[in-house]
Amino acid sequence: MPASPFDGPQPRRETVSGVFSAEEVALANRNSGAMLELLALDVTPLGAHYLLTHFDVPVIDPDTHRLRFEGAFDAPFQIGLDEIRALPQVTMPVTLECAGNGRAGMDPRPFSMPWMYEAVGTAEWTGTPLAPLIERARPRAGVVDFAFEGADHGYDKGVGHAFGRSLTPAELAGLDVLLVHQMNGQPLAPQHGAPLRIVVPGWYGMASVKWLTSITALTERYQGFQQVGTYRFRQTPDEPGAPVTTIRVKSLMVPPGVPDWITRKRLLAPGPVTLRGRAWAGSVPVARVEVLLDGCWQEATLGEPLGRHAWTGWQIDWDAAPGHHVLACRATDADGNTQPLQPEWNLSGFANNAVQCVEVFVER
Repeated sequence: MPASPFDGPQPRRETVSGVFSAEEVALANRNSGAMLELLALDVTPLGAHYLLTHFDVPVIDPDTHRLRFEGAFDAPFQIGLDEIRALPQVTMPVTLECAGNGRAGMDPRPFSMPWMYEAVGTAEWTGTPLAPLIERARPRAGVVDFAFEGADHGYDKGVGHAFGRSLTPAELAGLDVLLVHQMNGQPLAPQHGAPLRIVVPGWYGMASVKWLTSITALTERYQGFQQVGTYRFRQTPDEPGAPVTTIRVKSLMVPPGVPDWITRKRLLAPGPVTLRGRAWAGSVPVARVEVLLDGCWQEATLGEPLGRHAWTGWQIDWDAAPGHHVLACRATDADGNTQPLQPEWNLSGFANNAVQCVEVFVER
């Protein structure tokens, strides 16, 4: 009888650099990244926004769905979608990035969803600020955490659980968290968390819980599996690690020219070309972007950010000479943090913000 993944932790498959297992390919088929050429657009189209779904997509009737505020509240309540739509509404452009984006660039590669660069997107999210609803439920004086749980349920490392995350009162007070029901002017699609989700601007995507069913006030820290068991920076399996939170500064380039079907290397005509891309950081603005051209880092021109929590466009002119070139871009945020040239390894492959390299062949 084969080993059951539901009977407890099973050893993860060893990875080989550049070779992907059938399980990793299956994960890549199920989840999807943005197309890098669509970085040319301020807002990522709904169907091109990255997706990471841990378990099955729940199919929820929006007419009967009720979000529960429960636990250590003095005035717990439930609320439906029509009531949420009747509250003050905000539309906010927010750049979301998966914490595992860039995992495939680490060596040794952690065994999980083999993201390269594409797990990022910017959407216009519409909903109501969450803080007033928390206040309406009147959290008790001893509350130290708010747990957000979704309707998606499954197993990871032999542990059954609903996907859940938490924020402390201080974190909630410092973040513009939205309770969202629309994306790019349309009702949330099932794969994006319909009918309700939260969006936590500035944090990696795991915090923006989809298919939201409950918000629970807790007098002890939340011990959900995805809070304490997975999204942590660890060097070894037995250390507690530091939590994954704020998005690290990062930039990407719209690949110039035309691609090779298999390698995605680029072919470009010689002469002047304008290179473009996007840069973002979780908690502070992007201060500058540099582009590696002909072996030298040159500063690009920054555009205006799409919003406080959204990416910034950049561009630079290049006189492409015939031959083989490796282009790269790196961003620096207002706190002086700059993208590294090489990934900073951790056990789960989180928050890899190493520079993107684009291989270009310019015709002779």
